[in-house]
Amino acid sequence: MADVRTGRPIRPTDRFRAGSITKTVIATVTLQLAAERKLNLDDPVTTHLPAATAALLPCPGDSDSRAPGCRITVRQLLTHTSGLFSYTDDRAFFRRFFGPGFTAHRFETHKPDALVRTALTHPPYAAPGERYRYSNTDYLLLGMVIRQVTGHSYATEAHRRVIAPLRLTGTSFPGTRAGLPSPHGRAYTTTGNSRTADATDLNPSSAGAAGELVSTLPDLNRLFGALLRGTLLPAPELRLMRDTTDSYGRYGMGLFPVRLPCHRTLWGHNGEISGSYVQTLGTTDGRHLVSYRVNSDAPVDAAAERALLTAEFCPKA
Repeated sequence: MADVRTGRPIRPTDRFRAGSITKTVIATVTLQLAAERKLNLDDPVTTHLPAATAALLPCPGDSDSRAPGCRITVRQLLTHTSGLFSYTDDRAFFRRFFGPGFTAHRFETHKPDALVRTALTHPPYAAPGERYRYSNTDYLLLGMVIRQVTGHSYATEAHRRVIAPLRLTGTSFPGTRAGLPSPHGRAYTTTGNSRTADATDLNPSSAGAAGELVSTLPDLNRLFGALLRGTLLPAPELRLMRDTTDSYGRYGMGLFPVRLPCHRTLWGHNGEISGSYVQTLGTTDGRHLVSYRVNSDAPVDAAAERALLTAEFCPKA
């Protein structure tokens, strides 16, 4: 149901928050810039950040020898192998903005630098390139890289390079706007003690380049179909996007593989933010896709999810 008070069903064209599917768009824009030779994936990320932000990242020789700092490359941000702590893993931050404190703090605005500072109060997960660990901080920084390289916000560049060319009329970057564009249903979150709150309106700047996107199911199918077919990226960059070597098969660059019992491999991404969960997956050629979502952040039944994908993509006996 789009609204538990009225019983209205969810409609395919309803707008909703797509969470970390934002990362697929950010990775696409970053790889387009690499294809245009406006950056190199093996550049130290500090060379493509504002000086104030670069100064936040400790470098070798600083007091903490484990600090990743200026050894982190753009590639490592894309593949989640930077080692940087995810700011959303900070317990106080999570409780305040996604847990029991959500209703009191849902409309607060967050600056990317402040979120990076939250991440850097914690030691890194690992040295740069040492291992895969999903981190929202990585894509927060990539959003800042896009601005530094192009002179425009990641939202502006994503609209110009992805949203407008594909005519994704239900897709947008809301910035700090709390409301969802119409049409939309409601969104529901669990805030603690099994209590449910309406999470439809919130300031998504706590997610930023890691998860602020708003979209629709048809738009997501169109986006991933175009991406997987090679409409948005040259062939070498698309191959990089699906190269999971650095993560030992778990994640490429803004895409991850899902392997089904019938030995088919799908590519896509999921997204979760207060009140919303979504996943889009498609075949390697982008010709067969499925997007599905729920307007809740309660855990999705993994067995039911796998059964849905098997029914959709595995040939019938």
